[in-house]
Amino acid sequence: MSGPVVLVTGSSSGIGLATAVAAARAGFTTVATLRDPARAGALTAAAGQAGVTVDVRRLDVTDADSVTACLDGVAATYGRLDAVVNNAGVSNSDPTLEMSTMAALRANLEVNFFGVIAVSRAALPLLRASAGRLVTVGSVHGVVGQPFNEAYCAAKFAVEGFMESLAPVAGAHGVKVSVVVPGYVPDTEFGVFPDIDRTTIRAASGPYAPTFADYLAWIGAQGWEGAGQPAREVAAVVVRTLRADRPAFRVPTNAWAAAYLEQKLTDPDGAAVQTLARTWIGRPEPS
Repeated sequence: MSGPVVLVTGSSSGIGLATAVAAARAGFTTVATLRDPARAGALTAAAGQAGVTVDVRRLDVTDADSVTACLDGVAATYGRLDAVVNNAGVSNSDPTLEMSTMAALRANLEVNFFGVIAVSRAALPLLRASAGRLVTVGSVHGVVGQPFNEAYCAAKFAVEGFMESLAPVAGAHGVKVSVVVPGYVPDTEFGVFPDIDRTTIRAASGPYAPTFADYLAWIGAQGWEGAGQPAREVAAVVVRTLRADRPAFRVPTNAWAAAYLEQKLTDPDGAAVQTLARTWIGRPEPS
């Protein structure tokens, strides 16, 4: 493995697994991280089927010592880090704010927001040294809020705001920052909503049960034509973003996601905001 070094978080399944394999196939030296290396079987099997090798390492994004140890280990092994893909995340598991707990809400934000920030913060010195890339897998629900997903949406909104604020400053110091924005990805845990979970959540939703039932009916009535895409297609967009000379700040992964974002944004790829923000730090042109 001799290509540019990329670290991918949350690589045990879904988008993270697909991204790690796709990056390795594209010539990156790929450090594929996951909280429990014992769950790396699907990842190593997929890499073997693709004829590539990935460096599997432990990284718990909620554990400061784990983050430091992983980044220090990558630097010691390779002497550099050219890119990070923040992908690790957890889905929403409670029906709504009132029926959840503060502990559950904080746990969701700890992984989906603070975990992203912890890894990015630790990686930035290495990325500045390599004029590298910081790519985060966001969500259309980081721009458009979704009923019964308050904590998840709040975390993804926070990631969008943090990275949008960081991008011009990081860019002025050589690091390109992007948020890749998928919509519905059925072959991940986020795309799976078994009926047993629906039944359990409905039973736990108290006075919100009728509203939740209406929401589920709405989901069931949607055709979602053009909305869903497999994890490998999202991974391909991530890799293209890693390799682009001038990647956009916000990168929708298909036409459906772009159209969904346009319901709220008049600047769907983030270019206008980034151009404006660069003038605030004396850098009117992209770095």
